[in-house]
Amino acid sequence: MSLSRLIIHHFRNLHAVDLELSSGFNFLVGENGSGKTSLLEAIFYLGHGRSFKSHISNRIIHYDHDQFTLFGKISEEKHDWSVGLKKTRQGDTVLKINGEDGKKISDLAHLLPMQVITPEGLTLLNGGPSYRRAFLDWGLFHQYSEFYHYWANLKRLLKQRNAALAQVRHYGELKVWDMELAKLAQVVSQMRGEYAEALRPEIEKTCQFFLPELEISVSFHQGWEKGADYSDILAQGFERDRGVGYTMIGPQKADFRFKANGLPVEDVLSRGQLKLLMCALRLAQGEHLVAQKQRQCLFLIDDFASELDPTKRALLAQRLRQSGSQVFVTAITEDQLQQMQWQEQHGDKLFTVQQGNISPLIK
Repeated sequence: MSLSRLIIHHFRNLHAVDLELSSGFNFLVGENGSGKTSLLEAIFYLGHGRSFKSHISNRIIHYDHDQFTLFGKISEEKHDWSVGLKKTRQGDTVLKINGEDGKKISDLAHLLPMQVITPEGLTLLNGGPSYRRAFLDWGLFHQYSEFYHYWANLKRLLKQRNAALAQVRHYGELKVWDMELAKLAQVVSQMRGEYAEALRPEIEKTCQFFLPELEISVSFHQGWEKGADYSDILAQGFERDRGVGYTMIGPQKADFRFKANGLPVEDVLSRGQLKLLMCALRLAQGEHLVAQKQRQCLFLIDDFASELDPTKRALLAQRLRQSGSQVFVTAITEDQLQQMQWQEQHGDKLFTVQQGNISPLIK
């Protein structure tokens, strides 16, 4: 499955873009500020209904227009889908899949699984646990159709409980909600734990490929003491939670931790090593999806050359080639893409980006 055509109107500095894309590698070359990252952001928005850079849509719509529109054609061997998305300054969103209205944003994400590798993506390793929970939940969302239902209900119940903490005086007023919350927390945490364990050997093998000098280990922490009854924890922590105004312990505190030679990776690895580890994690998860669901994953790689030496760039290119995935790569110059091994016979495409204008370069 790949994005075969992309049309963009008034998205950041991209006025009017209409591209026929390769199902393999798509290279985007241009100076800083030319619009390369904006193109990746538009692809991500088309697949998720949101940006990976900003939560404020008015910053994404071109300054002299009232809305942006995105259109994509998604192609598979026996099926094609057309996807259209429009966002206005008033915050209204119009989404169509195969011309039909009323589809959910989650339907977009199911159609086009994406992994994003950016210089800011190191938060997966040195940021808070929420980034690593999102990493796990991405995999569960694409692998298990029922996960989104459990996850959404869990978030709703947690929000309701936190609001109720300011209003109730006795735990009995919360107990019925907490019984349901505890059931959902157990289901979501069990799914996260099983997925983390299934992904662990893939991660360790891929890390060995990129960072053979290090022993990378992973571990999942569910957010409360292993083996403890979460409903008891909610009851025992009621007064504390009421005092601070939110639920302090639970699946909303889960983490997926990484160590190098027994130490937290953020304490011992260089930025270059952290980027390689982040790439390894994204690749391992994408390849795991292919193995489990026979679904290809699309990779968006911004500033490919940043903090990677030529040898490591070649390793990354090799693994991406082997995955058979559709890949979008940005760079400032063509020289930075040498290790990506341009292969015209495989249909690779190169685009130049200048002041918001994108055009194919014939090799």
